[in-house]
Amino acid sequence: MDLTAISGIGEKTAAALAELDDPEGALRAGDVATLAGAPGISEGRAASIARAAIRHDHGDDGGFLATARAQEVYRDVLALVKDRTVTSYAEKRVETFFPTATASRIEEVRTVVDHAVERVPDEAVIDALAGVRPLRSPTTVRVRERCLATADAETYADAKEAFPELSVEVVDDARGLAELARSYSTVVALDQAFAGVDVTGDVRVRPDAFEHPDEVVPERVLAFFAANRPSVLAAGDVHEAAGEEPPCDLDALRDALSRLDDDGTPVGDADLDRLVRAVDDLDAAVSTAESVANDRLRDAIRERDVTIEGTDFLSLVEQGARIDSLLARELADEYDESVAAARDHLVDALALTPNEAELARRTFGGDPTFPVDRREDAVSRLRTELTAARDQRAERLKRELASELAALREPVEILVRDALELDVELAISRFARDFDCTVPEFGGEGFAIEGGRSPLLDVPVAEVDPVDYAVEGVTLLSGVNSGGKTSTLDLVALVVVLAQMGFPVPAERVRLRRFSELHYYAKSQGTLDAGAFESTLRDFAGVVDGAADRLVLVDELESITEPGASAKIVAGILEALHAQDATAVFVSHLAGEIRDAAGFEVAVDGIEAVGLVDGDLAVNRSPVKGHLARSTPELIVEKLAGDDDTGFYARLLEKF
Repeated sequence: MDLTAISGIGEKTAAALAELDDPEGALRAGDVATLAGAPGISEGRAASIARAAIRHDHGDDGGFLATARAQEVYRDVLALVKDRTVTSYAEKRVETFFPTATASRIEEVRTVVDHAVERVPDEAVIDALAGVRPLRSPTTVRVRERCLATADAETYADAKEAFPELSVEVVDDARGLAELARSYSTVVALDQAFAGVDVTGDVRVRPDAFEHPDEVVPERVLAFFAANRPSVLAAGDVHEAAGEEPPCDLDALRDALSRLDDDGTPVGDADLDRLVRAVDDLDAAVSTAESVANDRLRDAIRERDVTIEGTDFLSLVEQGARIDSLLARELADEYDESVAAARDHLVDALALTPNEAELARRTFGGDPTFPVDRREDAVSRLRTELTAARDQRAERLKRELASELAALREPVEILVRDALELDVELAISRFARDFDCTVPEFGGEGFAIEGGRSPLLDVPVAEVDPVDYAVEGVTLLSGVNSGGKTSTLDLVALVVVLAQMGFPVPAERVRLRRFSELHYYAKSQGTLDAGAFESTLRDFAGVVDGAADRLVLVDELESITEPGASAKIVAGILEALHAQDATAVFVSHLAGEIRDAAGFEVAVDGIEAVGLVDGDLAVNRSPVKGHLARSTPELIVEKLAGDDDTGFYARLLEKF
């Protein structure tokens, strides 16, 4: 697939998407999470790209929502579904659903929706979803205790690109490897030519390193799982709460993640913990051991009476002896005991193994001195050995844990993606349940709605009066002010948008034809000036010059100019739509005048007010077919006529 053939995808975006394993599959599936994993692609951008790709795949030109009001209704529909999502992913994913005239796309979404509405929302699942996020790639981890080595310039360049986490060094021979081994805990030689070379230190020959990057840089896998652990664990909880079969053993996954720290290092290994503490505490332990030796020797000197014969003293002086010589002669045993105490303290404080203890004992000893001093070369050697042991132990644990987690990488991606998609399905299910939705039927002409309740009204849907309304061809809808004419148009538009998204609709039963476009014109605010009036007429010229399978909804077009002219203009538009066999509903207070001006028998329906109750209209919200509804002034005059003895209001009523 040529990605740039999709609207909105340029060369730069196509290059970013090409870095994904299967960009075409992700585009066709509307997989916002995967698309957002491409460099520089946000979730919002991913949703837009996915929507464009779906349109491209189904041959949809994106022209179904032909007016600003139609688009506004669609946004209101999306908001209703989005309000029932938990994750930001699902909120963006919902945007990949859109109304269309393409049957293949409608059926594709219906398959998803049919499965979704069978799900029963559960609070435990919804709570668990709050912790799920799309998987993300962490920033590159810099590994300083390990390096790669090669003698080949091309291999060097390839390694620099493939392993940005590691230093890559050029060596010519075994001597070069040996020098690197003194600077790094581990050296990975990339050339087969180094196989069999005997070098002191941890040197591994891995000419297959490029095929097994996770073994060479286990930190890469560990960083990924450390960064995504909260989301992975939450996704596991979602599957359990929903009773879904996970793609991997959740107990094994949790156990592996429990051995990983937030910074991507293995935890829970006693020997590694011991070595880490030993390296960290070495200087303090050596200083304390030194103090132990000196305190012990000082006490021994203080408690000991040393007697030197004159001839012995003269002999020692003549030989140039120092106090150390006297110490060696008189307190040799006490000195040895003090050094032994220092060594034991150091070994115990650092919890050293027998081999490590042998190195530690070299830290103190030699010729008797006071105070007792450490041997810095021995301390340095011990530090080097402990650090190397720590790093090698950590690396071995990293490799083992990374190998375990690498096998779970693909299942975990499925685990998280399925949890996120479950959020989308539950949002659809909650929408359908909250508004008592049903699956619409396609077929016939026009539309027929039974028991429709608009969720766009500012009252709980259970308190909304159900509306029955069916239209074929061109119809005028009349009714009293505040009787529900506009809300009826909104209901029709809402039902059509949802149905042609492939979604269930808020009604007991709905049948409609699959419309090619939805033209919905909201009520104008006041009479338009000449320029705006001309522009509006140009808009309607486009409306009447189109396909027959369009739905046109217009709310009080007569408000654009004087009533007499409005009736004639609306009548002319209706004539053109009638000639095309289009489906249209025009709300108007001039229904009678428009009917008289039209050159064909215009159907007129009415939302009838049945009277006034405590000053408020009592209205039958379902339009009555073939009925021109009475106006609010007529109802008020009728009420006054019933209580009038003068006959004035009765005569006034006759004027209607």
